[in-house]
Amino acid sequence: MSYTVAVRTLCEFTAKRGDLDLRFTPSPDASEGRAGHAAIAARRPPGYETEIALTGTVGTLTVRGRADGYDPAQRRLEEFKTYRGDLDAMRENQRALHWAQLRVYGALMCEKLGLDAIELALVYYDIATGRETALTEQANAADLRAAFESQCERFSAWAEQESAHRVARDAALIALQLPHADFRHGQRDLAEAVWRAATQARCLLAQAPTGIGKTIGTLFPQLKACARAGIDKVLFLSAKSPGRQLALDALATLADAQPNRDTPLPLRVLELVARDKACEHPELACHGESCPLARGFYDRLPAARSAALARVRLDRAALRDVAREHAVCPYYLGQELARWSDVIVGDYNYYFDVSAMLFMLAAHNQWRTSLLVDEAHNLPERARAMYSAELVQTRVDAVKRGASAPVKRALTRLTRHWNAENAVQPHAWRASDALPDGLIAALGDVIGSIGDQLAEPALVRDPELERFYFDALHFVRIAERFDSHSIFDVTPLPAASTAKRTRSTLCIRNIVPAGALRPRVAAAHSVTLFSATLAPTHYYADMLGLPANTVSVEIGTPFRAEQLDVQIARDISTRYKDRERSLDALVARVAAQYAARPGNYLCFFSSYEYLQRAADAFVARHPHVPVWMQSRTMDEAQQQDFVARFKEGGSGVGFAVLGGAFGEGIDLPGTRLIGTFIATLGMPQVNPVNEAIRARMETLYGAGFDYTYLIPGLRKVVQAAGRVIRTESDSGVVHLLDDRFARPDVRALLPGWWEIG
Repeated sequence: MSYTVAVRTLCEFTAKRGDLDLRFTPSPDASEGRAGHAAIAARRPPGYETEIALTGTVGTLTVRGRADGYDPAQRRLEEFKTYRGDLDAMRENQRALHWAQLRVYGALMCEKLGLDAIELALVYYDIATGRETALTEQANAADLRAAFESQCERFSAWAEQESAHRVARDAALIALQLPHADFRHGQRDLAEAVWRAATQARCLLAQAPTGIGKTIGTLFPQLKACARAGIDKVLFLSAKSPGRQLALDALATLADAQPNRDTPLPLRVLELVARDKACEHPELACHGESCPLARGFYDRLPAARSAALARVRLDRAALRDVAREHAVCPYYLGQELARWSDVIVGDYNYYFDVSAMLFMLAAHNQWRTSLLVDEAHNLPERARAMYSAELVQTRVDAVKRGASAPVKRALTRLTRHWNAENAVQPHAWRASDALPDGLIAALGDVIGSIGDQLAEPALVRDPELERFYFDALHFVRIAERFDSHSIFDVTPLPAASTAKRTRSTLCIRNIVPAGALRPRVAAAHSVTLFSATLAPTHYYADMLGLPANTVSVEIGTPFRAEQLDVQIARDISTRYKDRERSLDALVARVAAQYAARPGNYLCFFSSYEYLQRAADAFVARHPHVPVWMQSRTMDEAQQQDFVARFKEGGSGVGFAVLGGAFGEGIDLPGTRLIGTFIATLGMPQVNPVNEAIRARMETLYGAGFDYTYLIPGLRKVVQAAGRVIRTESDSGVVHLLDDRFARPDVRALLPGWWEIG
C-alpha cells in the first residue's frame, strides 16, 4: 500500500532529537514570515526560482514538498527561515531540523535536475533588521540520496505498520456491532441521520432528547461509516469533562461488545486534556534544564510512541502510565499521538479555537476528518469567547517598570491612543462599530518592541511583560477579523484602581462566531452537532455559520407526558424587583412538593445571591429537610461531592445556579432526582453590553430580544429540567417558578412533549 508524506512530517519523525524546550522566544508570525520570504526572493538575481515543487519515491513511500528558492547559475538550493533576536540563541535541535529539511530538498532537487552535487544554504532572515545570514555546505547527490533513503526506510517501517493498522481498523469497523440487543426508542433515527451525514459528507444538526443514548447513537454510526467514507480521524468534541468521559465510556463499551474478546478492537482512542491537568511537574519550566521529563524528550519519544499505540486505549491514565515508563512528558506525548490516533476526544478549543491544534494538523496532513460536537448548544457562547480579546490599561503601568527604553516609548504612544478613547465617555461603558484609528498600529509597534526586548539572550525573564505580549498578539489577531459580527467596547475601571486618570479595559467582543467557525466546519469531511436543546435551528445555523445544505433533524422522545408533571407557578415572579416579596411563595412551593413526595430535588436560581437568600429562607422555615448548596468556589472534587448527595432512595433539596455545573451534563436516574424547581427564565442580565448585543442581533437577524435573551435563557431551563427524566421508567416533577413561563413565546421554546399544568 502506497503512502504519501510531506517533507516536514518526514523530518519531524526522523530527525527530531534532544530536549523538549518550551521557553519563550519571540518568533515572526505568519504574515511576517511571508513578508520575509518575499524580501529574500526580491534580492535574488533574474532567473532565480521560488516555491519549487519536489517529489521523490522510495519503495512505497512518496515524499512531497516545496523548496523555497533555487539559483540555477550557482546550483544553490536555499531554505528561508525568518527569526527575531539573536541567531546564536536559536536552539540546536531546531537548527538540526532545518538542515534535515534542506538536505531532503537537496536530494529531491538533484534527482529532479540530474545533478551530481549541489550547494545547500540555510538563509536566516532577521525581520527586525532585514539582515541575512547564510549557512552553506557543499553536498554530494549520492550522499544526499543515501541519507534520504535511510530516513524513508525508517519512516516506511512506521508507515507500513500504520497502513496495516488502517486496514485492520476499517475491517473491524465494518463489522462493528451495537453493544445492546437493539436501539433505544429514537436512537435508531439518530444513528441513521449520523450515518447519512458521514457517508454523504454533510453537516447535521440533531436535536435528540436526553436519555436515548446520544453518545452511542452518534459514535456507533460514525465509526461504521469510516471505511466507506475514507475517514481518517473522528474528533469527539465536548464543552465539559463529563461529556468527554461519556464518550470514553461509550467507546470502551463498543470495544468490549465485539464478538472476539481475545483481540482488542483495533481503534486507537486518544483523550486530550488540558496542560495544567496533565503536567507532572507544574512547578518546573518546560525545558530540559528544568524538567527531567523534557530532558531528552525527543530521544525517548519513538519508544514511548510505540508503547502507547500498542495499548489502543489512550485515556489520561494510560498516557500517564506510558509517560512514566519512558520518562517523557504526558501532555506532549498526547499531542504527538494525535497524529496517529483514530478517535480523539477533547475540548471544543482543540478544533475551533484561533490556533487550534487539531484543525492545524488536519489541514497540514490533509486528513479527512469527521466531527461529533457534543452538547452543541454550548458552542456559540464558547466560540464567542475564543474570538474575543481584551486588554487592561493598568497592566501597561506594570509592564513599563521593567521595560527597555524602546518598549517604554512604544507604550507611551499606545497610551496616548488609549487615553483618547477614554476621553470620549470617561465614566461610562461605550461600544463602537469600528476599531479606533491608530490604536491597532500603535499596539503593533508595542508588540515589535517587546519582541525585540524578549529576544535579547541575557534578558532576565519578566512574566508580566511576556503575558502582556501574548495578550497584545491575540488582540491584534482578533482585530484582523473585526467585522459586523463584533463590537469594540471600552469599560472604565473602578476609580479606586486608577489613581487620578481614567483607566479602562478595551475589548473586541465577538457576538456572532459564524464567520470564524464557517471555515472550520467547511474543512471537515462531515460535522454532526447534537444536543437535547438545539431549537430553534435557525438560531444555531446563524450563530455557527453552518452551510446552506445542513440537514436538521429532531428525534422524537421516548418519554411519555405522564412521566413528567410540569407546573407553572403563575403567582410567582422572579423578576429582580419582585424577588423579595415572592420568596415566601417560592419556599412554600418547594416545601409543599417535598411534603407531598419526599425525595431528592434540585432548585435552580439565576445567581448565587438569589440562591443563598432562598436557601436561608427555606432552612429557617423547614430545618428538618436536608439541604446542600452550590458555592462560587467549588473545585472538581466538591462538585462530585455535591452530585454524590443525590443517592438512590435519598431525600433532600440541592440549591444550584442555572447554567452552572449542575444544570446539564449530570445523570441522576431513578430516585436520585425526582424533581426540579427553576426560579428563573435563565435570561442574561439586562445591561449595556447585552443591550448592544441585542441591537446588533436586531440589525443582523431582526430578532434581537430572542437571540440575545430568550433563546439562550430557555435553553438553560430545558437543560436543567432534563435532569429529571433520564430513563423510560423515571417519573418526576418540574416546577417553573415564574408567571412568564405561561407566555406563548416562552412556551413555544419548551419541549413539545411536555403537558404543562
